[in-house]
Amino acid sequence: MQIVHRERVYDGHFKLNKLTIKTPEGQELPREQFAPGHAVAALVFDTVQQHYVLTRQFRVGAERELLEVAAGMIDKNESPETAVRREIHEELGYEIDELTAIITMWPSPGTSAETIAVYYAEVSRQTGAGGGLVEENERIEMVRLTRDELLQETLQDAKTMLAVQWAQLHKF
Repeated sequence: MQIVHRERVYDGHFKLNKLTIKTPEGQELPREQFAPGHAVAALVFDTVQQHYVLTRQFRVGAERELLEVAAGMIDKNESPETAVRREIHEELGYEIDELTAIITMWPSPGTSAETIAVYYAEVSRQTGAGGGLVEENERIEMVRLTRDELLQETLQDAKTMLAVQWAQLHKF
């Protein structure tokens, strides 16, 4: 299969592309592609307080608040590592001591061009208030959980589940 035509049909906060895909037999198929950009996420562990620091915020897709790892979009000309450091500081107020890459994944490759680079971050210094950026209308609650409390949570966000499972295998 190959893409023979791409047209941006919506260019707002998110992007939507209309694609034409050509099969090996020559058939052309119309498809839509959600193109929100590329993101980062990190499970944050405070090595001094010995707790995990997650976020709780309203998510439009879920239509309610979700408990999840710190996450955000990678800005233009920004590396994933720089983006994850910025997002952790904006959302949680921490500076990263140690950063471990877990995986870069496509959360929904059937319809979306988004990738998420997932990390594990160890922190020991909170130098800011966190809570997100006022100018982006973010209202992010910091949630501190012990290892046992984290394992008792019913997580519904895929990137968060993936990061917690990785931590169970490599850090617990």
